[in-house]
Amino acid sequence: MEQTRSYRSLCLSLYLNYFVHGIGVLILAQNMDALAARWGSLADVMSVIGMLGIGRLIVLFVSGKLSDKYGRKPFVLLGMITYIAFFIGILLSPTTAVACVFGILAGIANSFLDAGTYPALIESYPESASTVTVLLKAFISAGQFLLPLFIGVLVAMNAWYGWSFIIAAVILAVNFLIMLKMTYPSMDQVQKSADSSGEAVEDVPKSKWYIEGICFVLYGYISQATFYLISQWLTKYGAAVAQMSDMAARSLMSYYSVGSLACVFFTAFITKKGVRPITLLVVYTLISTLAIGGLYYYPSAALAPILSAVVGFSAAGGVMQLGLVMMTEMFPKGKGTMTGIFYTTGSIASFTIPVITGRMADSGINSIMGLDAGIALAGFIVACIIYVRYNSVIKVKKSSLN
Repeated sequence: MEQTRSYRSLCLSLYLNYFVHGIGVLILAQNMDALAARWGSLADVMSVIGMLGIGRLIVLFVSGKLSDKYGRKPFVLLGMITYIAFFIGILLSPTTAVACVFGILAGIANSFLDAGTYPALIESYPESASTVTVLLKAFISAGQFLLPLFIGVLVAMNAWYGWSFIIAAVILAVNFLIMLKMTYPSMDQVQKSADSSGEAVEDVPKSKWYIEGICFVLYGYISQATFYLISQWLTKYGAAVAQMSDMAARSLMSYYSVGSLACVFFTAFITKKGVRPITLLVVYTLISTLAIGGLYYYPSAALAPILSAVVGFSAAGGVMQLGLVMMTEMFPKGKGTMTGIFYTTGSIASFTIPVITGRMADSGINSIMGLDAGIALAGFIVACIIYVRYNSVIKVKKSSLN
C-alpha cells in the first residue's frame, strides 16, 4: 500500500500526458480541411502527419537505451517540452515544409514519452505491469473521444480551429510544472520485486531473438499500422464511403474511442481474473480483422458506428501495450531498450501508412480500408506465432510456500 500511495500522483501525471498524446495523434487529421486550405492540399497534411513517424523513428531506439542508463524522468520532461513546441509550432507554420519540421518534433516527443513512461509505470507497479500500461490507452482514448466532439463544436460555431492546439499545449505546460518535483521509482524495482515474489521463471528454453524478437518487431509495426490507419481515415471513410453527414462522420472517432476505452477496463478486469494477456493478444487481433473487414465489405451509415466501436475495442484498446509487456517478459533485460525496439517499428508504420494511404486516396477511400483489413489479418497470423512461442518459452511456476 505504501508503494501505491508513493507513485499514484506520478502515474496520474503520466496518464495525463497520454491524454494529450491522444489529442496529438488526431489533431492534424481532425483539422485536415482547415490545414489543407492553409498549406495547399490534403496530401500536404498527410505529409506532415507522416513526419510524426519519422520523428519517432529518429530517436526512439536511442532514447530507450539512454532511458535505461540515465533514468526515466529526463525523457518524460523532454517529451512534454517537445510536444508543446509541436502544438504551438503547427499554428505558426506558414508552409508545409515548416509544418513538417514540427511534425518531426511531435514524433520525437512521442518517443521521449514512451521511453520514459512505459518503464516508469512497470517499475512503479511491477506486479500489475499489464494493467498500468494498458491504462495509458484509456487516457489516449479519452483524448481521442473528446477532440472530435470539441472540433465539431468549433466548426459549428465557425470558431478558430487553433483553440484545440492551444488547449493541449496549456494542459501539458501545467502538468510539466507539476512533474518537475516528482520522484520516480528505482529502475531495479522490478528485479527486487521478482526476487521477493512467489514465482520462479524457468530459463529453458530461452527466448530466441531471430524467432520471438522478429515476431514482436513485426507485431509492433502491424498493431500500430492497424489502428493508426483507422484513426487518420475513419472520418473521411464515414463521409465519402458510408455517406454520412460531417458531424456523424466525425462522431465515428468518438465511437471508436469509446470502444477503445471500454476495452482498457475490460482487459484490466479479466487479467485480474486470471485470463492471460497472451490469449487476449490473439483474440483481439482476430476481432479487429473481422471488424475492419466488415467496414470494407459492408459500408453503411447504420453499421459504421458499431464496427468503429468494435475496431476501437480490439485494435486500439491496449493490444499494442500488451504486446510490449509480452516482449519485456520474454526479453526482461533492458526494458527501455525493448520499448525502443518495439515502438521503433511502430514509428515506421506511423511514417509509411500516411504516405501509402495518401497515394491510395485518389483511387477511393474504401481501398484504404481494404488495406487495413489485410494488415490486420497479417497481425493475426503473427499473434498466433507469438502465442505458440510464448507458451513454449515462458514457464512460470509458483514456488511452494507451504
